[in-house]
Amino acid sequence: MAVSLLSHVVISDLCLGKPALRSLPISATVADALTALKSSEDSFISVWDCTDHTHSSLSVNVVGHDQLSSYHCTCTCVGKVCMVDVICYLCKNENLLSPFVALKAPISEILPKIPGLVMHLEPSSSLLEAIDLILEGTQNLVVPIQTRISSYSRRKQLQKPTTISSTIHNGIEFCWLTQEDIIRFLLSSIGLFSPIPALSIDTLGIISTDILAIDYHSPAISALAAITRSLAEQTSVAVIDSEGTLIGEISPFTLTCCNETVAAAITTLSSGDLMAYIDCGGPPGGLKGMLEVYNNIQDSSLSSSEDEEVALSPPRSGRYNRSMSYSARLVRRAEAIVCHPKSSLVAVMIQAIAHRVNYVWVIEDDCSLVGIVTFCDMLKVFREHLETIG
Repeated sequence: MAVSLLSHVVISDLCLGKPALRSLPISATVADALTALKSSEDSFISVWDCTDHTHSSLSVNVVGHDQLSSYHCTCTCVGKVCMVDVICYLCKNENLLSPFVALKAPISEILPKIPGLVMHLEPSSSLLEAIDLILEGTQNLVVPIQTRISSYSRRKQLQKPTTISSTIHNGIEFCWLTQEDIIRFLLSSIGLFSPIPALSIDTLGIISTDILAIDYHSPAISALAAITRSLAEQTSVAVIDSEGTLIGEISPFTLTCCNETVAAAITTLSSGDLMAYIDCGGPPGGLKGMLEVYNNIQDSSLSSSEDEEVALSPPRSGRYNRSMSYSARLVRRAEAIVCHPKSSLVAVMIQAIAHRVNYVWVIEDDCSLVGIVTFCDMLKVFREHLETIG
């Protein structure tokens, strides 16, 4: 039954109602990315490379290219950026010395260098194809969505260069399909996979001990490489004490909701103090001067973008503005989301979805850290189950 269901589900079914991607051109700067992220309702901004193929054949595999053959222009999503990419970039030694210059660098400086993180997929592709791509390392699938764009509007759009905040590429709008979207769909049909969902994560063998961790008293800057890696793997950095007890976490999902001034905190505070900084929303006295410098740099760097009319429209009232400060406390605190080795798979799925994270930490009764369970681990279980019964 489960095989029959998934083999007939196409990914366009999971894209219904999804908003169109906000985007930046590959020619944008880090400052442009910062402006877009602080003014957007999305945690991630897609980055697109649009090439004029007037004098050459169309070589890029673009979904729906049959609609565009007469215009000889193709756009492809080459990656995604978020506030954590900007923060980690500003924390590098060379950029700490000249943050104003750093913000003028091309956006390619902060684009993840891992191939395959973002992939285009046709809307008629099966859900099983999407799962296989995710298990191979893809984080976001770029899928065209149905829009009522007239031929005239599409032709006018293609004649314009890609601009910041544009949602139309090749005359088509696209959306993200993520691991969370697929897990949510599987949860809605969880009964078809019985008895797998009721088994414990320990029994299923999906608790990974390959975790990223840092000592509570260690400088937060020493976790910079781990933060970057956790963003790429969609996990987090555990903050533990000398006995291996889980105290909290430094999560990219939380840092994404902060602004760029967190870079000053990362370079100055310990890991434990950084968690308190994110939670309590007030910088220690020694940080105030650094934050003033960052704010001055931000104002001067972004003003030119605003003068050139590349800034996005103001954020909606219901959304926290990253240009304010310490939004993480309004989204999710540095307290880690945890479960027990004997927790059932379905319970952990619900827990992760409820907290909008792609992972759950696994601890013993004494709070000692055992490992981590990710959405990718869960998808492997369902995929292997389908192969067994198929």
